[in-house]
This record gives sequence, structure tokens and C-alpha cells, in this order.
Amino acid sequence: MRRFIVGILAVIGAVVVFFALAGAGVGLWAKLRAPSIADNTVLTLDIDGALPDGPQDKGLLDLLSGNPETLRDVLDALDRAGGDARIKGVLLRLNTSDLPVAQAQELRDAISAFRVKGKPVFAYADTFGEFAPGTRGYYLAAACDEIWLQPLGLVGLVGLRAEQPFFKGTLDKLGVVPHFEAREQYKTAMNMLTESKMTAPHREETQSLLDSVYAQILAGIEDGRKIDDATLRGLFDKGPFLAQEAVDNRLVDHLGYAGDALDALKNRAGADAKAERLARYLDQVGHPHRHGPVVAVIHASGLMVRGKSNSNALYGGGVMGSDSVIRAFRLAKDDKDVRAILFRIDSPGGSATAAESIWNEVKAVRQAGKPVVVSMGDVAGSGGYYIAAAANKIVAEPATLTGSIGVVAGKILVGGLADKLGVTMDSVQTSDSAAMFSATEDFTPAGQKRFEAMLDDIYAGFKARVAEGRQMDSDWVESVAKGRVWTGEQAKAVSLVDALGGYGTAIALVKAEIGVAASDDIELKTFPPGGNAIAELLRRALGGADEDDALALTLAAWMPLLREIQLLAAPPGSLAMPDIEIR
Repeated sequence: MRRFIVGILAVIGAVVVFFALAGAGVGLWAKLRAPSIADNTVLTLDIDGALPDGPQDKGLLDLLSGNPETLRDVLDALDRAGGDARIKGVLLRLNTSDLPVAQAQELRDAISAFRVKGKPVFAYADTFGEFAPGTRGYYLAAACDEIWLQPLGLVGLVGLRAEQPFFKGTLDKLGVVPHFEAREQYKTAMNMLTESKMTAPHREETQSLLDSVYAQILAGIEDGRKIDDATLRGLFDKGPFLAQEAVDNRLVDHLGYAGDALDALKNRAGADAKAERLARYLDQVGHPHRHGPVVAVIHASGLMVRGKSNSNALYGGGVMGSDSVIRAFRLAKDDKDVRAILFRIDSPGGSATAAESIWNEVKAVRQAGKPVVVSMGDVAGSGGYYIAAAANKIVAEPATLTGSIGVVAGKILVGGLADKLGVTMDSVQTSDSAAMFSATEDFTPAGQKRFEAMLDDIYAGFKARVAEGRQMDSDWVESVAKGRVWTGEQAKAVSLVDALGGYGTAIALVKAEIGVAASDDIELKTFPPGGNAIAELLRRALGGADEDDALALTLAAWMPLLREIQLLAAPPGSLAMPDIEIR
């Protein structure tokens, strides 16, 4: 049976390889035959959800649907288009409001830089939230020259809310006992299992984050739509708005359809204007930053685990492994052409030992004479902040969620559930501490002391790394630690980050670190080059694969979920942020 399964997988692999090669050939043929960009062109960009932060491993389904543009693809295309005389404007189609605020801020900055060149950007949406919040999508649209809305669309301008489910009552009924402890009171990642509602620190932290992000959104909309603060706050209290109400309240400029918005933009550009997708434009002109001193770009995205990064074989994406990130740093360190490293982090943290390993490698690169500048994405907290702490400079968006300097660990005791199900447990052991990590027995008094010692050691180590990297005294670190999450704006105020902004701000700091004039260009080179599931299948097909490899590939899609469960449930500790979703 095992050989039969391997044989079936081999056949599937051969078919996939065939279509991959055929697809690559068709893509190359299409690119060679494609006409050049017209002299009077407007670009169109569809935002269907959160953009991948960095290079993504391509899954098998990308053969059929294509791979979505990354955030950097969009930023680079807008950067290129701003200085391209052929490009006269951009139509932004917002098909979702489910956009992280920090990512919206980075896109807003790119749109503003494009508009400074005298080129208009129109935003169109069928609706800003369909019987759902639309605040985040509207915040992005407010950076544009004009906003178009479908005649039956809504503007779901209702403010921000963070909801947290708690499962303690469910676990009580099941007879499951979560035994978790944290350092310190703001480290609330496990509260959903141990509490019935928000603790006072949990509520204080969450309200503070909402207030900070809300103020940023208000300021952005006020600036873009020229609505005073008192009026705008009143609108938030009255929303959502029907289409004509949105026009009457100056939230929207025109009612119409996507074609109407595109025609209006073309008329602004000129009667003979042509429309072209932004992604295709970037394919034609290429990314910027291709000449000058070489700066390595290293991405750390997703849940942090020990070992290698693991991608979902079907869909792409996955978790970030310390070995893979360390390898990227070592390649950049050993490359004589690389002058500095731009380290892009978008991670809620994870394994404490994985974070320590990456932190040590960042430090080693700095000691080798190559500066490291961190650019934070939507989230760079807990372990995500740990690995940033050794950098020369840290940049975050105002709405980035970061900090969370603390640790949480424990185990889930299922003995009560076993009793309810009529399952009996028995055991033998060789030593007093053998049941330390048992899921059926709680810690002994001696085990509890060892457990607390591990938590204290990891917490102390985390704070020491921050103090060393940020050149802070221990008392200050303790005051900003305690597991507390900060927005980027708040983090800058307490010296956890150096500057607010995105890629552009980080690139400016990199130039300053290596003595390159602000007006001079640099070459951004990704380390290591991105891989994908198709290439891996091709490698295995040509180079041979044993049975274990084939079975591992089959199971790869399940690994991210399994690893996340393992991180949350198992000692010795997790540097993970609480799941704070701002809607």
C-alpha cells in the first residue's frame, strides 16, 4: 500500500511538472509577444484582501489561478509609475475592507508619493463593507483624489471594535483544565483558555491599541477628505451610510460603476488613454532599486518555529523557521557585495528558542560590519520583536502591533475529559520529574517551581536582549515590557522603535548606515531566492525522492496547523502575541 501511494504521488508529480513547464513556456511566449506600455496609460489595481508581505512560496493552485502580487510588488510598481511619463493615473479597485491598518498605511504613503508627481489616483468600491465594517478599506480610499461608489453600495464607517472569544466555560464542561502562566500581566495570549472575560490589564491594553489606531484613521480621513475632527467623529457615530448619504456627507465624490470610474480617469488622462493592469506594468518595467550598493532583503513572515520554514504544498505560505532565516543571514554575511541588510518582519512570534537563534545571527551580522535595519509589517510582536531588537534601527508603521515583551507557557490537562469519556489512564515512570509534561497530571510542587524558573529565565533573557540591542537600562525595559502590545506610534514614544514608516523609510535609514546619499540608488537583492512547490516537485522528479520524502510532501499542508497547536500547548515557553483583531 505504501508503494502504491508513492506511485500515485509520482504520477501526480509528473503531471504537475508537465503543466508547470508548459505554463512557464506560455508565460515566456506571452511576455515576448506583449506590446509595450502605451504613452498615455492609466493603471488598474485590484485589492482583494491583505497582500502577502513578502515573497511567497507558490502552491500548486497557483498553476490555475496565478500568484497574487505582494505588498512590495504594488509599492514598487507605484514607485516606478510615479516617475514614468507614460503613466497618467491609477484606478484602485477595493474589493474588500479586510485590510490590515498598517498595510493600508504603507499603501497610503505610496499613493501620496505617486500623487505628488501630479498624477491622480481614483478609488472605486462596490461597497465599503456589505453589512459589515468598512472603516479600514475606506481609510485607504481616503488617500485618493476621488472616491467612487456603486449606487447601491454602503460606506460602513462604524469605528473600530476588538472582540475576543473565551472558552473557559466550554473547557470546564469538557473537564479540560488549561494550566498556563505568563510573564507578565499583559501577556494575554492564553486568556481565551483560562479566563471568562478580559482581565483588567487585557482590557486596558486592547482599549489603548484601539484608541491609538482610531486616532490615526481619523487623522488620515480628515486630511484626505478635508473633514474636521468633530464632524468626522460624529459621522462615525452615525454610520453606516447609504450611497447618497455618503455623497451628501462628503465621504464619497461620485456614484457609479467600475467602468464609469475608469472612464473618468481616462478622460482626465486624455481621450486616447489606455488601461493596463499594474501587475503587468511591473512585469514590463521591472522592480526599482536594481543599481548601486547591494542591500540584502530578508523576510521573516508567519509563525516562528525551530527548523526550516514550512510552506503549504497546496496553497503556498506557511510558517517561518529559524534555520531558514539564519541561512539567509549567513548567505548575506558571506556575500562580499552585500553592504547591509533590510530585515522585513511580519510575525506574531512563536518559539522562544527559535527567536534566540535568529537574534544571535542578527547580532553576528552586525559584528561582521554589516548594519541591519528592520522594517516591520502589520505585526512584529513578542518573538517578532525579539529578533528585531539586535538591529541597528527599527522602523514600524504607526498601526503596526509590536512589543509584547514577555512569555507564556503551560499545558492542557485532559484527565477530566478522559474520565467523562470513560477512558482510564495508567502509567509507569523512571524518575520524579517524568510527568513534567504529561497532559493528564498537573505539575507537582517541585515541577511547578521548575516551570516558573523556566518562565522567569526566558523573560529575563528577552528583556536582556532588548536592553542590549536598544541600549536601554533594565528598569526602562521592565516598564515597557510585561507582555504589553504597543502600536508602532506608541512604541516609538517609548523608544522601542526608531522611526515610523514602511519600506521607503527603512531604505533611507539603510542608505544613511552605509554612507550612501539619499538621492543615490541601491540594489535590493532578496536572500535567499524564493522557492516554490512546483520547483520542489521538479527537483524531486529529476533527482529522485524516497518514500519518506513523498509522504512528507503529502502531509506538508497540515504542518502549519500542527506546529501552531504544538507551540501554544507545549512548554517550555512561547513568545507569542495575543490575537488582537481590530475590525
